[in-house]
Amino acid sequence: MREHVAVMDGNVSPTIILKNGMYLNTYTKQWQQANIWILCDRIVYAGDAMPEKYDRAEVIDCSGQYLVPGYMEPHAHPFQLYNPESLAHHGAEYGTTTFINDNLLWNFLLDKEKAFSLLNALDRLPVSMYWWARLDSQTALQKDEDLFSTSSVMSWLQHPSVIQGGELTAWPSLLDGDDRLLYWIQEAKRLGKPIEGHLPGASERTLTKMKLLGVSADHEAITGKEVMTRLQLGYQVGLRYSSIRPDLPNLIDELLAEGLHSFDHLMMTTDGSTPGFYENGIMNVCVAIAIDRGIPLPDAYRMASHNVAAYYGLIEEVGCIAPGRLANINILEDPNHPTPAGVLAKGEWIHKDHPSNETVSSVDWSGHDIQPVTFNWDLTLDDMQFSVPLGLQLINDVIIKAYAINTDVTLDVIPDNNDDAFLMLMDRQGQWRVNTAIKGFTNRLGGLASSYSASGDIVFIGKCKQDMLLAWQRMKELGGGIVAAHDGEILFELPLPLSGSMFAGGMRELIEKEKTLQTLLQSFGYPFDDPVYAILFLSSTHLPYIRITQQGIIDVKKRDVLFPATMR
Repeated sequence: MREHVAVMDGNVSPTIILKNGMYLNTYTKQWQQANIWILCDRIVYAGDAMPEKYDRAEVIDCSGQYLVPGYMEPHAHPFQLYNPESLAHHGAEYGTTTFINDNLLWNFLLDKEKAFSLLNALDRLPVSMYWWARLDSQTALQKDEDLFSTSSVMSWLQHPSVIQGGELTAWPSLLDGDDRLLYWIQEAKRLGKPIEGHLPGASERTLTKMKLLGVSADHEAITGKEVMTRLQLGYQVGLRYSSIRPDLPNLIDELLAEGLHSFDHLMMTTDGSTPGFYENGIMNVCVAIAIDRGIPLPDAYRMASHNVAAYYGLIEEVGCIAPGRLANINILEDPNHPTPAGVLAKGEWIHKDHPSNETVSSVDWSGHDIQPVTFNWDLTLDDMQFSVPLGLQLINDVIIKAYAINTDVTLDVIPDNNDDAFLMLMDRQGQWRVNTAIKGFTNRLGGLASSYSASGDIVFIGKCKQDMLLAWQRMKELGGGIVAAHDGEILFELPLPLSGSMFAGGMRELIEKEKTLQTLLQSFGYPFDDPVYAILFLSSTHLPYIRITQQGIIDVKKRDVLFPATMR
């Protein structure tokens, strides 16, 4: 801080000066011409003057250009095949320089000491990384209390990089009197950390109850009226634009039709979309939609910066161009086009004039126990005994209903004249399994094996048991991944060497691989848009109506185990 003042006093040279640019003052919502002085990772000054001493400064003439705060993604799930580092680098290329991330996967994979060490390593990236502390698992685990104990949850909430609790998918339990959840919420609030809800379809009455119980924000509104209800009740509202819920354009249209003129309590989120959705960037795409639909320019940019930082209590650190803040700045050629020509993050150039090549990983994943999975067990035909009368029917990518299995699943091959297939969830350690059928995923694919799932267990889907075994053997050799096999041949493989859940390469390579997988599965009868999310959400008990979990087949609404897991 003294050194920053020394720059103002003319005793120390800035490291970068952005000269003669028009910057967005997000406090006054005005464009101002200014010279912006930066020392290392911090903005020192934004105004008319030039420093007395700038012999060591890189001076960039920004005449005719527009400077806005680096964009912030307030609700990221940074392990949807990609990993947090690759997502951060890719997003930063397009101006998203701050991520607020889900910690769910670290609960499954790492003890808290190793997880916190990994958070520290990610904090050294030029992109700003913050985290949430999950209060529930989003699935039905066999030993939920081991992962989500008061000691564990409180350790996460007290970590300086953790800035909120949630997202709270177990809110029905809270309403039913779960005082342990309420205690964690109270402790988060005492620490000054808000609670993110997960309240799809909630009524005004339920939203009011959740507000009384401490929930601060929600991103599940799917109509303008639902957004307005949340705003009127004092919620911070995230408008979603994701691969499975691209609602943002319609939400904005409906909010403007409702006569909304104040946008200070609105944010935007891509809510952990699958890789291909990010081909053209992350929050820059959302800002472009907001501008196109008629949100005033200052508010459109604030919804992806200042509003987020203010809500999370980070406005003295990020979210605006002002003295003392991190130098996260996007340089635009045109204020109506938010994809930047240049990006600074923590005072480092992510790119100038054009996006750079993929950044080489700087995180030592294996040093943090994130490495290929070693499977010390094997799968056999004896495991593939299917007799449960109830299966899972895909209604779309994420909604699943129960159905009565009429197909003969005692056969080794299910005929291609229907869209039934074998479905099995296998414990990552090989201790238990859940066997049933799935309808609506494929009408002829022999076998698919995936270590990518909501709980980190292994998902098997297919028409042919031998092809499922073949896919398993290849996935085992890879140390985790998604493998598709048909007629005795491997058709596709996506290695996920980072604990069987995440790709180790760059986003552009991953995007192409995901496109190939999607095209392949759709050619084998997958009828919807996002098969990766369908695989992920098979175990996710925050979604209706039935799921396959570690405990067995679950009726989500009644919270009943219909058919329990079988020990091997």
